[in-house]
Amino acid sequence: MKFFYSYYFNIFVWSTHKLNCQRNILIFVFICVSNLFFSQDIHFSQFDASLLNLSPAYTGLFDGDYRFSSVYRSQWSAVPVSYSTFNFNAEGRYLPNLRKSDRVGIGLMFNSDKAGDSGYGTNQIYLSGSYSHYLKADSSLLFSYGANIGFCSVGFDYSKMTFDSQYSDGLGFNRTITSGENFARTRKNYADFNLGFALQYVFNKINKLTFATSAHHLSRPNINYQGTEVSRLDIKTTNCISFTRPISSKIDIITEALLNFQGKNYELIPHLSFKYYTNKFENQAILAGMCWRSRDAFIFRLGYQVQSFQSGVAYDINISKFNAATNRRGAFELFVNYIIKSKPGFVAKKRQCPSFM
Repeated sequence: MKFFYSYYFNIFVWSTHKLNCQRNILIFVFICVSNLFFSQDIHFSQFDASLLNLSPAYTGLFDGDYRFSSVYRSQWSAVPVSYSTFNFNAEGRYLPNLRKSDRVGIGLMFNSDKAGDSGYGTNQIYLSGSYSHYLKADSSLLFSYGANIGFCSVGFDYSKMTFDSQYSDGLGFNRTITSGENFARTRKNYADFNLGFALQYVFNKINKLTFATSAHHLSRPNINYQGTEVSRLDIKTTNCISFTRPISSKIDIITEALLNFQGKNYELIPHLSFKYYTNKFENQAILAGMCWRSRDAFIFRLGYQVQSFQSGVAYDINISKFNAATNRRGAFELFVNYIIKSKPGFVAKKRQCPSFM
């Protein structure tokens, strides 16, 4: 889902050479769609592969000591304004000295997103922290709250842009002709601040339910390129719920849903997957499932897991009005996730021999 409509993005989609009739039609279709869905926040179809983008309360919320994850997304490669998105997370989970039932999570997140011939891009780096507390002695109920603060930079390369006025001499593209456009700046840097909490409940020792919510862009940064207008990011609220339940000795069912709100826009993604264990002792399994992004795409997912390593791929089939340009081709995603868990040292048990008592 694209957020924050901006008039200026309509300029960014022009290519660096004279457009033919067919390409003009594709550009026109994109411009009409971009009026509704502009400028995406970082998002992935495999949203559970980039948990720190959903809520800072997910920081350190895993079984292990360290977690490293990365996601790559290529979207709309069939049209002139393709998106490319990359995410990397590194997290640590620590035991505080005061309370043995609590956990502290610390994480670092990097996002990069680039679109179109003008290279309109977003780069973000966040420092994330969380505090988790077990509400029940049997560790079945966990509450976590967290925050992250980041430095963000958005902008475009003006030298790669062309305009109608530069074709006006009838001899093709002429860069010496003024474009008639005036940008006070081509890049905007800002600080960002997010808050969130999560609740995890394991009942009957096998069923796990997790709910997380968060509020993003609490600093309401102003992003514009004219220098006089005010164009503040709307606060985005993210809600994510997941439920995992074994339905046989070798099969788990995983159901999830993501719901985002931002201004007048929203994004809904329900997800259903089945996890088949080929070797449960080694935690080796194959995952297959499907998502649906409301009004936008059907998403097919495949995954593989062995011990603490997990990977997955996803493919979007576009069902929105933009399929006239994409021919129903949406996005391809690839993610990897690895958890490091220290093994406790072996301590020999000392027993007294009855013969020498």
